[in-house]
Amino acid sequence: MNLPDEQTLWIFGGFFLALTVATVIGWILQRTATGESGAKVIRNLNERVFAWWVMVGVFGAAIALGTTAAMTLFGLMSFLALREFITLTPTKPADHRSLFWAFFIITPLQYVTLASGWYGMTVLLIPVYAFLFIPIRTALAGDATDFLTRTAKIQWGLMVCAYFLSYAPGLLVLDIPDYEDQDAKLLFFLVAVAQSSDVFQYIWGKLCGRHKIAPHVSPNKTVEGLLGGGLSAIALGAALWPITPFTPLQAAGMAAIIVVMGFFGGLVMSAIKRDRGVKDYGELLPGHGGMLDRIDSLCFAAPVFFHAVRFWFT
Repeated sequence: MNLPDEQTLWIFGGFFLALTVATVIGWILQRTATGESGAKVIRNLNERVFAWWVMVGVFGAAIALGTTAAMTLFGLMSFLALREFITLTPTKPADHRSLFWAFFIITPLQYVTLASGWYGMTVLLIPVYAFLFIPIRTALAGDATDFLTRTAKIQWGLMVCAYFLSYAPGLLVLDIPDYEDQDAKLLFFLVAVAQSSDVFQYIWGKLCGRHKIAPHVSPNKTVEGLLGGGLSAIALGAALWPITPFTPLQAAGMAAIIVVMGFFGGLVMSAIKRDRGVKDYGELLPGHGGMLDRIDSLCFAAPVFFHAVRFWFT
């Protein structure tokens, strides 16, 4: 077990205090809210606060237990997210062998190569080798009906749920000068900015959202929500600069990358849900969707943030 340093304790203590205050305020508002519309908004906010409690607890435990535990946690998240993604569209018996490989061979291998520091294989395993293997294995099953749609779905699911997400714990194995044994804080920075951006955008959108960005894809996403929530999350990222290898200005720039990519991640994954005619990917968190609903922004932000850090700071 890795004993957290004083700075890490202050970080988690601050989030614990903030979540406690948010929980108390939400409890009070829920009992004083009038009208169904107001009660629904407060209920949604309380569900988001609850999701934050779960995430802070789980990530805190993973960080304390070390890199292997963090990799295992994200591997499990990838498995659950991939299951939700694949469940959206019916599969055929001819896909079962390919799905076995996707879930039980390729996804674990992605995290094994990552944990071992085999960077060359980590970046190639899914977008090259799995991309080639999945259609070959499906073709060998002998069913050509909707072949392109079936194989593309599995390939896309692996890319988003396993490949993209794996870049988040990939931060733990980066070799950043003068930042040894502190990479867990960088992972916390990524998750905190990505998740807080979602919450801030929701709050700003409810307060002053007027102009919808893509009303037929994600009706709740507005220009005002994106600008207000994005700037709030960037300010949080800049405030967290002491736990990173960045200057305050660099931390703000990195947070902006996370905010922008996270927003588009949520938009793209919402488009898939609309295409399939569902509201949520699953019901893992009662009243607040599935795993993929919670990490859609993180999936898109993680690889871009990882490569930005690797290019400029290693």
